[in-house]
Amino acid sequence: MNSRYTCPNCGKKKEFIRYIDIKTNEHIADFVGKCNRLNNCGYHFTPKQYFEENKQEFEPVVKRNAVILPKKEISYIHKYYLTESQKGYDKNNFILFLMQQFGIEETNQAISKYSIGTSKHWTGATVFWQIDIHGKIRTGKIMLYDANTGKRIKEPRSYIAWVHKIIKMSEYELRQCFFGEHLLKNDLLKPIAIVESEKTAIIASIFLPKFIWLACGNVNGLSAEKCKVLKGRNVVLYPDINCFDLWSKKAKQLCTIANFKVSDLLELNASNEERKQGLDIADYLLRFDLSKYEKM
Repeated sequence: MNSRYTCPNCGKKKEFIRYIDIKTNEHIADFVGKCNRLNNCGYHFTPKQYFEENKQEFEPVVKRNAVILPKKEISYIHKYYLTESQKGYDKNNFILFLMQQFGIEETNQAISKYSIGTSKHWTGATVFWQIDIHGKIRTGKIMLYDANTGKRIKEPRSYIAWVHKIIKMSEYELRQCFFGEHLLKNDLLKPIAIVESEKTAIIASIFLPKFIWLACGNVNGLSAEKCKVLKGRNVVLYPDINCFDLWSKKAKQLCTIANFKVSDLLELNASNEERKQGLDIADYLLRFDLSKYEKM
């Protein structure tokens, strides 16, 4: 976070990453870089653009004679930490939000289904455990939400942390899996739906239980390595608004693994204001009263 700056396009603090000239070890220019807010801003001014506009020779970095290192063993977290996190729900902001929206019964089912935890790292924080298809815990993603709005708290900083770092596990070899991946072994025929955020997967699973809902963690979280567990399955991708083209391209790249379809529901129906906000399917589903919503 200390190496991030204010974005020259959207004005958000601590979201802009500047490019460095490796010859001088200095930033190329204050405006040459990439905004981390890919959906809401998308600003990206490349070094190539800068050098071309200033009529300077551009030499991209080329790595030669790369040494291929053997893959390290995946590290795992002991179940003790997951079990210890499964309490304090009366102080868990995200759980409090779910209770306001869906009541105690539905919320408890979601807690059990996704093994949602509570963290003391920040008051009110939630742990989204990444449990793989074999039941092993890869890590836990700690995030802080507003109990009333259900929105992630991003000011004065972005509240995201990782359990393996908090408990200071040395030489930890993290290889992330889908959030909710452990659910795949329970039903081999049920179709799968994938979204970006853990919050969205949980909310969508309550409204649309005909799918197994997974979260890939971020817009670039659909890697071939991660998707191996989807082999032969029917998968529907639900990208956030403004990410339809990116995920459509990704689906084509991954088509040999599973039968991927990309939902254009949001892309076709989003207003200009909703595009600016970068909404996802959960934002739309929350507009419905669950008790009156006809589940698919």
